[in-house]
Amino acid sequence: MAQQAYMTQTDNGGSDPEPRTSRLQRLIDALTRGWRDDRRIWRRGLVLAAFAVMLAVVMLAHAHIPNQVGNLGSLVETFLPWLGVFIPVLLLLALLRKSATALIATLLPVVVWLNLFGGLLTDKTSGGGELTVATHNVNAENPDPAGTAREVAASGADVLALEELKASAVPAYRDALRSTYRHHAVVGTVGLWSKYPLSDVEAVDIRLGWKRAMRATVSAPGGQVAVYVAHLPSVRVKLEAGFTARQRDKSADALGEAIAAEPLRNVVLLGDLNGTMNDRSLNAVTSQMRSTQGAVGSGFGFSWPASFPMARIDQIMVKGAEPTSSWTLPQTPSDHLPIAARVKLTTGDS
Repeated sequence: MAQQAYMTQTDNGGSDPEPRTSRLQRLIDALTRGWRDDRRIWRRGLVLAAFAVMLAVVMLAHAHIPNQVGNLGSLVETFLPWLGVFIPVLLLLALLRKSATALIATLLPVVVWLNLFGGLLTDKTSGGGELTVATHNVNAENPDPAGTAREVAASGADVLALEELKASAVPAYRDALRSTYRHHAVVGTVGLWSKYPLSDVEAVDIRLGWKRAMRATVSAPGGQVAVYVAHLPSVRVKLEAGFTARQRDKSADALGEAIAAEPLRNVVLLGDLNGTMNDRSLNAVTSQMRSTQGAVGSGFGFSWPASFPMARIDQIMVKGAEPTSSWTLPQTPSDHLPIAARVKLTTGDS
């Protein structure tokens, strides 16, 4: 009799109490309300699904996009990480369209993007290293050379490379950096300042007709280091010509040849390469060196343009030496952000 009384007092008329609905389940119910009995969810959004698949294919097969017409492949590779901005847009549109097909298809570019760039989202910085290096394209039209020099020197770099040095501004940089760096050398429009002795300073021929690259031996406490400073030719995006980078590509090949012939074991490249690590046109350099940002940095480390960085065209790369940390420095009056890294030198000179 008592049991019967219990049953009549329950809301559902059954013998079991009503189960509690979790917050997650309520959220899922709210998002999928109207989907469950809608058979068109698999037929809607086919165009969105096709776009999602195409986006995944472009990211996955970017190396196969031809460069013959307007250097299209290099242009895509320069801004490759930014293709990921289409993913949340596709997800939102798929939800608005109530398309299960589009939602599932959007998982493809998500997986591809994470495979390509997911590793950059974590902080890979490690301790150690005995040499801090930095590089900065200071901009030939920089209104405050001395202030820029002091700001970059405040990073604590042992070796500092500057690019796009205007001849008339070199004395200002030299005077501002004299108290921090006892040794320096300027070759054409690039320069190197060091706390440690420099030797074997020479221009590197990057097939331009004027000097925008140099090499020097830095006698650091951990051993000798071959330091290359380079400012590769600029690239432009033109409607009638596409991504104009032919001269940059030729200079990158020449720089790669010089680095490949370097006899010292520890090699560091500092400079504005006007290209990203993804750009296949820089393979002559990137195939034999490691990006410090990619290896031990945190985030993408975009350096240009300084007002809204969209690409890392300023690079610190190493060969032989082991990077331990890499980071972007605060903005200066230049249109590029300075970048820095700390490396551990390996023993032996050959």
